Amino acid sequence: MAMHVTSFSSPVSGDGCCPTLLVGGDREFDVTGFEKFSKFTEFAKVGPSYLVVAIIGPQSSGKSTLLNHLFHTDFKEMDAFRGRQVLSQTTKGIWVAKCPTIQPFTLVMDMEGTDGKERGEDTAFEKQTTLFALAVADVVLINIWCHDIGREHASNKPLLNTVFQVMMRLFGPRQTTLIFVIRDKTKTPLENLESELRNDIQKIWESAPKPEAHKETPLSEFFNVEVVALSNYEDKEDTFKEEVACMRQKFFHHNKLAGDRQAVVPASGFSLSLREIWEKIKKHRDLDIPSIKVMVATVRCEEIANEKYSAFAANEGWIQLKVISVHTGFGKKLSSMIDTCISEYDEEATYYDECVKSVKRKQLEEKLLQVLMTVSALLPLIGGFSFMHMHSKYEGLVQPAFQDLLELKRSDTLDKFKEAFDKTLDGVKEFSVTARNFTESFMAQFDKGCAGMF
Repeated sequence: MAMHVTSFSSPVSGDGCCPTLLVGGDREFDVTGFEKFSKFTEFAKVGPSYLVVAIIGPQSSGKSTLLNHLFHTDFKEMDAFRGRQVLSQTTKGIWVAKCPTIQPFTLVMDMEGTDGKERGEDTAFEKQTTLFALAVADVVLINIWCHDIGREHASNKPLLNTVFQVMMRLFGPRQTTLIFVIRDKTKTPLENLESELRNDIQKIWESAPKPEAHKETPLSEFFNVEVVALSNYEDKEDTFKEEVACMRQKFFHHNKLAGDRQAVVPASGFSLSLREIWEKIKKHRDLDIPSIKVMVATVRCEEIANEKYSAFAANEGWIQLKVISVHTGFGKKLSSMIDTCISEYDEEATYYDECVKSVKRKQLEEKLLQVLMTVSALLPLIGGFSFMHMHSKYEGLVQPAFQDLLELKRSDTLDKFKEAFDKTLDGVKEFSVTARNFTESFMAQFDKGCAGMF
């Protein structure tokens, strides 16, 4: 299969759109390809600020052409000289690209068309790609032929039936945006076409099998349905481009199109989420989107915590603190390093599941506690350590080390007291006076030794 780009550092065109194969015609997810795409486009850095747009519809209906004009991408298009009569398959599998002209980040998915002769009666893959589009996209463009509107056996009806059943089975109402794109419109006014299309959609919705919980749920609770109509690209190219330019304006206002974004996966975990969703779809397993979200959060938050702890352990300042015997302001410097470690974790894990994020944060704190326990063992050699300099939010971490230090000071002072007192007692008759003097002296030493800790 021909790649759409020669390399990730030098796309053929599209000013950095970087068209990349995500799922091949063999149904295998290209992990390496998407990782390169994320690195090249810096997608992983955008957090939750992105929009995913996918397109579904019949083979050779101009899906790739529409995406390229709408989002300035560079997907491979049908050969105009061969035309639809040849019924050649252009897009195989699932491709992704970045829209280079719209911010926030807009990730565009070009899906293999339905009704293709190459797969014959095997409709499994088109159902899988449709399900995938619905599971991951905020906006789904549905390409339909103008002449199919109102027809009982139109090519798009089985597809819509699948769309509706899948959404009701997998999701609660979440206002996914479906934009029906009427291709090769006729002289019939758009108002008439839209009215007839909405009637078709409503009939399909009413006839689609529904779970008990959604028997009476209206279409509008699941979908925000919009309709646009485009002229024939080959016959009226200039008009087509003008209509697409108007359509593009919708995507400069993500909030109106994105629907429910509460379950959005941060971009740094999106690859893992896509892979997990596709594998479940491919293996015909139940697609539990909330559990996938938790799984992604667990993996990513643990990775972030490990990265931050490793960075802390390799910090030059921490290495110097460990090996130096006396260091003024030790506690203040250690507090600053721990504060940086925790803050960086919080920043990178911000958009992941709250419960998972908190659990992994606690585990990171416990690992840092082990650092403080190590510090406790070094404290007899360290002067100027002050727990007052440790931030109050680390009290839970500091307290065990603090108690260990007090016990160390107490034991050391007591041993010295016993040794000195035993030597002094030889030949001394005033036991009570000597005992009182030694007690006062060594208590003063203990207080002095602990003074720097508070």
